[in-house]
Amino acid sequence: MLLIGSTGRNSGKTTLAASLIRKWKDEISIIALKITTIEHKNGKCPRGGEGCGICTNVEDNFELIEEINPDKNKDTSLLLSAGADKVYWLKCLNDHLEEGIEYFMSKVSKDALIICESNRLRNVVLPGSFVMIKNICNDSIKKSAGEVIDKADYILENDFTNKIDDFINNIVIEKDKVGIRVRIV
Repeated sequence: MLLIGSTGRNSGKTTLAASLIRKWKDEISIIALKITTIEHKNGKCPRGGEGCGICTNVEDNFELIEEINPDKNKDTSLLLSAGADKVYWLKCLNDHLEEGIEYFMSKVSKDALIICESNRLRNVVLPGSFVMIKNICNDSIKKSAGEVIDKADYILENDFTNKIDDFINNIVIEKDKVGIRVRIV
């Protein structure tokens, strides 16, 4: 698993994930996963206001949705249109993240590279590599990022020029008998 986190919204997680998918889609099977963690079932939107309904429409402790439409303007659709074999969205209560990721892992091929967007997942799994994107245009760091930034294998300071494109060239995949490894050089 290549886990991508960020210090804030709109920092480039999906841009990085989609670029990596395009780079490797012809070499290996790729499963993309976007995780949205929810503080409280039927709680208020953590961003304020009415929100988008994500936090209020999870019926169980988690919900796993497969994206099937590459033509929508959503992160999961962008990952599918980039060439991922399958794309999933895991909406999960914070206290049930381990249960949700175990369910996800039981549904996907063990021979695929998983490219995942999440901060909090790093508290539950040890990925092959964990990249934290730091938006240097915004000094604030969301709570979930602050909890795991010290566990990052690499912190990518994104100034929205060409940092992500340059960084992609420093990530390599290696296939062997054990499986797929992601390495940052």
